[in-house]
Amino acid sequence: MRSAISRRPMLGLLAGAASAGPLGRARAATPFTFQASWVNDAEFMGYFIAQDQGWYAAEGLELTYLPGGPDVIPESALLSERANLTLTTPDTTIKAIVDQGAKFKIIGAQYQKNPIGVVSLAENPVGTPEDLVGKVLAVPPVNVISVEAMLKINGIDKRSLRIVPYAYDPTPLIKGEIDASIDFTTNVPYTIEQAGKRAISFLLYDEGFTIYNDTVVVTEETLKTRRKELVAFLRASRRGWEENLKDPSAWPPKFAESWFKGTGRTIENEVYFNKAQKPLIEHPQGVFTMTEADIAKNIEALAQVGVKATRDMFDTTVLAEL
Repeated sequence: MRSAISRRPMLGLLAGAASAGPLGRARAATPFTFQASWVNDAEFMGYFIAQDQGWYAAEGLELTYLPGGPDVIPESALLSERANLTLTTPDTTIKAIVDQGAKFKIIGAQYQKNPIGVVSLAENPVGTPEDLVGKVLAVPPVNVISVEAMLKINGIDKRSLRIVPYAYDPTPLIKGEIDASIDFTTNVPYTIEQAGKRAISFLLYDEGFTIYNDTVVVTEETLKTRRKELVAFLRASRRGWEENLKDPSAWPPKFAESWFKGTGRTIENEVYFNKAQKPLIEHPQGVFTMTEADIAKNIEALAQVGVKATRDMFDTTVLAEL
């Protein structure tokens, strides 16, 4: 997500095959559209595997997968009915619920710990929130809420540093034009290392802004009328993630000429990303789990910046059926 990095449309259509019904009779698969939150990279490995292995089809779904990107607002895909389900971050989704009356429900969380963090160069390290004082920090517009929350939680006046826009390109950091940036700590350090620099980072999550990322979001209407398909999607997706996390280096090379073709990124980058995200996704109760304790942490963290989340915005009943 990028805490919310809302992202670009690169329309792709991949449909699962029809599955067989009882006694071998053909059963028509149910169309279901998933809007991803960013361009095709390792952030979505579990879904790629589930699609390629036919696990959505086995659950009776004909899946259409829509990649995202910097120009895509995932929640808009739900409101426009272009997608049945999307990935977001709690801050943007809950603000839409509170400020705009959007009828959304959060039904799962891919990242138990948000991968968004502060990235800097080892030669000019920003290793703690306090180190940001007097520095220039580049922040994507969609992540400003998260950064302000982290600063507030740590007692740092946001006026004590200079915040400038960031477009997910670490070049200004590498050139020394900024001191740090907000980005996925699972990914951008690799890019920096390829430029001959060494990166360090810390998670906003570890500094008090304890929110999920890539939260699974649907409309209340979809939750009510398409529950069977939601259970099927999450079950197949969990299976894909479990397979992927067994060995994060195994699957990315298999997708070099399919999911990752034309992205401009190397497979080595995807392997690095996939390994780095493993501990942020895994949960003893299974991928997408939302415990009451962690939901409470999300609500508390969002309250620090005036985002009034409530327990009823999170629905764990679909997960209970997996």
